[in-house]
Amino acid sequence: MKTMTPMTKEGADALQKELTDLKQVQRPKVIAAIAEAREHGDLKENAEYHAAREQQSFIEGRIQDIEAKLSNAQVIDVTAINNNGKVIFGSTVELVNLETDEEVIYKIVGDDEADLKIKKISVNSPIARALIGKEEGEVALVQTPKGEVEYEIVEVKYI
Repeated sequence: MKTMTPMTKEGADALQKELTDLKQVQRPKVIAAIAEAREHGDLKENAEYHAAREQQSFIEGRIQDIEAKLSNAQVIDVTAINNNGKVIFGSTVELVNLETDEEVIYKIVGDDEADLKIKKISVNSPIARALIGKEEGEVALVQTPKGEVEYEIVEVKYI
């Protein structure tokens, strides 16, 4: 049985856009580069040919990877869900570290979408696992390498 992987609509759209670019722009470019390199003669010592073949291999691998991810994705559009104040996959959560009073906002996304630089954390991360199912006003205890950290959930948005 296939296991479905949760993914936000935003993440699925980004993967679909990349897939379209790879198939309609990048693939034809590399095919043309291979054809041009073949015209230069001996393929054994033709660096352009080998570089183009390597690029083609990368593109084809990435296409297969994206297609597999999209076929196993369970796309969740959090904007279509009524906001009941609970932290769920796809929600944006405003937190306060109770020890330092530092405020932080995270969006809980799928593994492939996670990027801490833009405040998107994986649903499988320790902080997301501690937050899922909790409501505004509750305190979540997060296990970190430095010990336990308490976060109060200030606001939950479904955006």
